[in-house]
Amino acid sequence: MRRREAISNVGKLLGASALGAWASQAQAQSAGVSDNLIVLGQSAPFSGPAEQLGLQFHLGAQLYFESLNARGGVNGRRIEIKRLDDGYEPERCAANTRQLISDDVFALFGYIGTPTSLAALPLATAAKLPFFAPFTGAEALRTPFNRYAIHVRASYFDETAAIVRQNTSTGINKLSVFYQNDAYGKAGLEGVTRALKAQNLEPVSTGTVERNAVDVTKAVDEILAAKPQAIVQISAYKSCAAFVREARKRGFAGNFYNVSFVGTQALLDELGRDAKGVVVSQVMPFPYTPVTAISGEYLAAVKAKQGRAANYSGIEGFVAAKVFAEAVKRAGRNLTREAFIAAIEGMNNLDLGGFPLEFGPSKHTGSRFVELTLLTEDGRIRR
Repeated sequence: MRRREAISNVGKLLGASALGAWASQAQAQSAGVSDNLIVLGQSAPFSGPAEQLGLQFHLGAQLYFESLNARGGVNGRRIEIKRLDDGYEPERCAANTRQLISDDVFALFGYIGTPTSLAALPLATAAKLPFFAPFTGAEALRTPFNRYAIHVRASYFDETAAIVRQNTSTGINKLSVFYQNDAYGKAGLEGVTRALKAQNLEPVSTGTVERNAVDVTKAVDEILAAKPQAIVQISAYKSCAAFVREARKRGFAGNFYNVSFVGTQALLDELGRDAKGVVVSQVMPFPYTPVTAISGEYLAAVKAKQGRAANYSGIEGFVAAKVFAEAVKRAGRNLTREAFIAAIEGMNNLDLGGFPLEFGPSKHTGSRFVELTLLTEDGRIRR
C-alpha cells in the first residue's frame, strides 16, 4: 500500500506527462549505460600461460579509454571495463560471461582466444549484446554472419594465406603445421590447408599440443620426421617457444611462421636469442615507431604512462577501444545496443590514421590488413 501511495504522490508532483517521458527514456536506455558512464565486460586470461595476451590487450584499451575519459568521455559518458580472469579456459569464460550479462554490462569487449570466444558468443547472442573486437581471427566466429559479433581484425584465413603465399613464392612447398589441439589450432590448420590446397599442396606433417601445456616432444618428433622446409605454428607463445627451442636442438634450420594471436612481444620475450628465423603475421599497424598516425597516437599514450611498453597486443586493444568509442559517438546521446550496432554498420569508410576500416549491414569484419614481421636474436621486430 505504501509503495502505491508513493508512486501516486510522485505522479501528483511530476504530472502524468513528465512521468511518461521519464519512463520512455528509461526504457530506451540499454543496460550498462547511465547518464555519465558506459560499462563494458571483458573475460580474458589475466593469469596462466596466456596471461600476457589478456594483460597487454587490456592495457592498450585502457590507454585509449583513460585518455578519452580525461577529455570528458563520449557524449558526456566515460567508458569503463569490468574485467574477469578466465585463464584461457572456455568453461571459466562461459561462467564469466554469464556473470557479466547478469551484471548488465552494455557490451562484451576484447575477449581473448578462439575456444573462449566460441563459448561466449552464443550467450552474447541470446542476450542481444554486442560481442566486440574479440582477439581471434577464427572463421567460426565470422561465418555464418552474426549481427552481434563485430570484428576489427583480419581473419586467420587472411593470415595463413599470406604465410603460405610468402613461402610458395620463394619455392618452399614442404610446410608442416604445429597446432594447439582446440578450436583455435584447428582454425589455423584449416587456413593453412585451404591456402596450400589452392596450389595443389598439403601439409607434409602435423603435430599438436594441448591448450595451456608445453609438452611438445611428440609433436616435434612427428613434424620433423617429414623433413619440412618451414613450420607454421598455431598455438600460444609458451608452447610455440618450447617447440622452436626443441626443433632447433634437433637441427631444424628452416623458418617458423606464427599467426598474430601468438602474442609477438610475449613470444620474443620467451625465445630470447632463439627468436632468429621466427616470423609472425600481423593484423595491426607497426606499434614501435610512428609509421602511421594511429601508431604515433598509441606511442604517445604509452609514453605518457610510466612503465608501459609498446607491443602488438597493446595496439590491438588501443585500436579496438578507439573504434568502439567512434561507434558510441555516432550512435548519439540516446545510446542503445541496437543504435550502437547501426552506427558500426554505417562506418563504411573509417580511417583511424593509416589503418582503414570498412563495415556494413552484412559486413562486420572491418579490416583484412596483414603483413609479416621477422623476430631477431637481439630482441627486435622487423617489418
